[in-house]
Amino acid sequence: MSSQKVSRRQFLNYTLMGVGGFMGAAVVMPMLRFAVDPALKANASGDFINTGLKVSEITETPTRVDYKLKVKDGWYEAEETRTAWVYKDEEGGVVALSPVCKHLGCTVNWEGDEKHKNEFYCPCHGGRYEKNGKNIPKTPPIGPLDLYESQEKDGVLYLGNTKTNEV
Repeated sequence: MSSQKVSRRQFLNYTLMGVGGFMGAAVVMPMLRFAVDPALKANASGDFINTGLKVSEITETPTRVDYKLKVKDGWYEAEETRTAWVYKDEEGGVVALSPVCKHLGCTVNWEGDEKHKNEFYCPCHGGRYEKNGKNIPKTPPIGPLDLYESQEKDGVLYLGNTKTNEV
């Protein structure tokens, strides 16, 4: 034991500092974990989702494909429906286009307007795209439709993240 005596004032000072430190840590630690934890989690952005569509059934005409994706937001898990326009190009490769218009984010449709056959059409402001997703000049869209990364497994189409369409 130490030969120095602790005064009442020092004892209270040490006790209050210790209790205050624990209370401060109790407040700061959850905030620190909230800020740092998402950065440490594994990123599943490279995952491909099964669309349920057989590659052999894909034609040269764009077809709307709806598929479900499990999403997790904090502690809430839900199933979200996503859409893609899928067709085969001249070489037989699969092309999967995002249906989100580059003008204001509305949903485009294949042959959505009777006046514009063999084109994607956005009903919000008359945006038009060619079959490959390229925006038609002098229409509202500022760029081409995005492409989905795609791959085939066991004859079924799997879609990944979107990427910029370089047409």
